Amino acid sequence: MSSNIYDAIVIGSGISGGWAAKELTEKGLKTIMLERGHNIEHVKDYVNANRGPWEFPHRGGRTQEMIANYPVLQRDYPLNETNLSYWTNEKESPYTETKRFDWYRGYHVGGRSLMWGRQSYRHSEYDFEANAKEGIAVDWPIRYKDVAPWYSYVERFAGINGNQDGLPQLPDGDFLPAMEMNCVEKDVAARIKAHYKGSRHMIMGRSANLTVPLQNRTNCQYRNKCWLGCPFGGYFSTQSSTLPAAVKTGNLTLRPYSIVTRILYDKDTKKARGVEVLDAETNQTYEYLAKVVFICASTLNSTWILMNSAIEVWPDGLGSSSGELGHNLMDHHFRVGAAGIVEGYEDKYYYGRRPNGIYIPRFRNLFNDKRDYLRGFGYQGAASRQNWGREVAELNIGSEFKDTLCEPGPWRMGILAFGEILPYHENKISLDKNTKDKWGLPVLNFDCEIRENEQKMRKDMMDDAQEILEVAGLKEIATYDNGYAMGQGIHEMGTARMGRDPKTSVLNEWNQVWDAKNVYITDGACMTSGSCVNPSLTYMALTARAVNHAVGELKKMNL
Repeated sequence: MSSNIYDAIVIGSGISGGWAAKELTEKGLKTIMLERGHNIEHVKDYVNANRGPWEFPHRGGRTQEMIANYPVLQRDYPLNETNLSYWTNEKESPYTETKRFDWYRGYHVGGRSLMWGRQSYRHSEYDFEANAKEGIAVDWPIRYKDVAPWYSYVERFAGINGNQDGLPQLPDGDFLPAMEMNCVEKDVAARIKAHYKGSRHMIMGRSANLTVPLQNRTNCQYRNKCWLGCPFGGYFSTQSSTLPAAVKTGNLTLRPYSIVTRILYDKDTKKARGVEVLDAETNQTYEYLAKVVFICASTLNSTWILMNSAIEVWPDGLGSSSGELGHNLMDHHFRVGAAGIVEGYEDKYYYGRRPNGIYIPRFRNLFNDKRDYLRGFGYQGAASRQNWGREVAELNIGSEFKDTLCEPGPWRMGILAFGEILPYHENKISLDKNTKDKWGLPVLNFDCEIRENEQKMRKDMMDDAQEILEVAGLKEIATYDNGYAMGQGIHEMGTARMGRDPKTSVLNEWNQVWDAKNVYITDGACMTSGSCVNPSLTYMALTARAVNHAVGELKKMNL
């Protein structure tokens, strides 16, 4: 066994881990970033980024072999041949389900920062206050004012585009110029504004795509192939943004194929002294020591690490003294909405493939609205013209058929709802010690589901979508609820929540583990509630804030 000593250890290299590495190294700390998967180098390893659909053997689809090898990934859209190498080998890294959970993971440098949807919204004061006001779970130990300057800090570096919309439930940020709505979306937004007299809004989405060059990154080229890796650096990822910044300092060591199996806890000092690592290629074990440890392995793996740590002191793991470790698992429920035909505009089109859409911010259970459920939802969507791939049943053969498909089809618009899931103590993960992964490590078991509150919300999510599109003048509107299983939103949150009391939470207001103050968790595991907006921007802000606190505490000799 060998030991290596650093100032800081970062576990994970995704959105949170990348930010932790950048901030720690820029503040002068010699830092090692441990990633359990393989390396993906910026540009060089985006092997499919410039391939056309016709260049894939199955035109980007899925095969029966893929379906057999990826029984979880095949449950929804992520399974396809275009970026299969970005997804975890499910046979090597299985998990068990008491109740269904769709866990879509990426074990490689950059994690899901290479595949994320890039929608970037701040949580509002309504989100941070909701638990306390409604008596749900525990109170957030922070408020919007505590995170607001850090939102601005990460927005400026990551490059978030958007408008200043002036909505209290969706705070404005430090944005790059917004992308532009197309002509149909502009008219729909105006009709919604006029009809609802300002109580509902349709705005341009806010996304982590550059609309102007930033640092050494080129602005978005409107290719809409972000999930293949962007050789232009047009969207925020670890590879395009935080990793180059960390490398530039000379203070970073990146070690892929490094599975952190446990935190090394000193019960005398009540602090971590480092981590134990299993080399994923050689199966050799190493120790890395440091003054501070940032766990950013993604929500569920971060909690897995805690559950495997300090079991000689706490049988259920480091951070389990509150009884909340592994509990309060959240996601965003979706797969419900509406779509319809937009008449007219036959002489209008748009340029490029915009990798962003419109957003309708939450309007339920706000201001003077009160429903028979708690919290709310927002809509993502877009208007577009159907292309040559549409089916024309009446003209299925001959020159007329070909000529028709050379012309753009009718305009359509759809909106898809994303709703908040409450932090239920009963929604949990635990270690299944009877099932082992490729490396002989125990796997996670999932026991979670949506409940009556979310089921009531889904009715409004569908009915309101229909009403909004009717108000906007759409025809042939079809609503849908395609069902939802926990995890499908790919926004896992909770299981190591922040709070004000060590008896009811795992982390304090600075993201420190109550039971080991030099261990910080800043990914989705820390979330006390989920809001209805995409959470990644909040992870970035909380990570930068926590690193600033950790370095300050180190200077004061408090860690």
